[in-house]
Amino acid sequence: MKIEKAKSYGFCFGVKRAVEIAENSKNAVTLGPLIHNPLEIKRLADNYNVKYVETLEEIDENIKRVIVRTHGIAKDKLQKLKEKDIEIIDATCPFVKKPQEIVEKMSNEGYDIVIFGDKNHPEIQGVMSYSTHNRVYTVLDEKELFDIKLKEKIATVAQTTRKLENYLKIVNYLISNYKEVRVFNTICNATFENQDAVKKLSKKADIMIIIGGKNSSNTKQLYNIAKENCESHLIESATELDPKWFESKRLCGISAGASTPEWLVEKIISKIKEIA
Repeated sequence: MKIEKAKSYGFCFGVKRAVEIAENSKNAVTLGPLIHNPLEIKRLADNYNVKYVETLEEIDENIKRVIVRTHGIAKDKLQKLKEKDIEIIDATCPFVKKPQEIVEKMSNEGYDIVIFGDKNHPEIQGVMSYSTHNRVYTVLDEKELFDIKLKEKIATVAQTTRKLENYLKIVNYLISNYKEVRVFNTICNATFENQDAVKKLSKKADIMIIIGGKNSSNTKQLYNIAKENCESHLIESATELDPKWFESKRLCGISAGASTPEWLVEKIISKIKEIA
């Protein structure tokens, strides 16, 4: 069986930057996991003593250095952090900061805000918090807009890791039904490239292995694209591999989410060669 990696996969600019910041900021904590990959989080904890806490209340007087995660945090939480006697190191991805800034500016100008994304995702929770009014709506499908009465001035942004085709459906609905719609394409280029690469590879592969955190939005998007074209499996570690998956397979495609380190990809490829 041949193994082929997608032409674009793995660490994006924002994640690579955040990991480097963490490696250079030993003995720190992050508010929430730095990135969505549990094995890389464990490596940072074991090798650099960079651990994470879930709440502001866990940041006590013994903690002197806090890293803001790649996904960013809500504006009010950032302000509370600044009020503490600690060093704050901002590892928010620059591409995540962009929708934050847009939402703040457009809401200040009186626009209703429509965000394409998962309201439970930390990135979107952070972006929503930058609205200066409460007319901000988070949707995953254009049908969710049918029962929402929006004003005539609307601005829309997208979660950085979403599929462009789905965002266009929302944009087309808004443009068709409202007079003024400001559209900001905030989907990251790395997301485009990884999704396009996995689409091409999955069309010729017999099986796709998608590597990444199961709580990672962009990794799940890669998996959803791959399984449209061939048998596909989303795994976090080599222990999840099943030899039966590879029986009678000729080409195994490999892709990985934006928070997946290269060392993990190579470890899983080695395991596949061993069991297939």
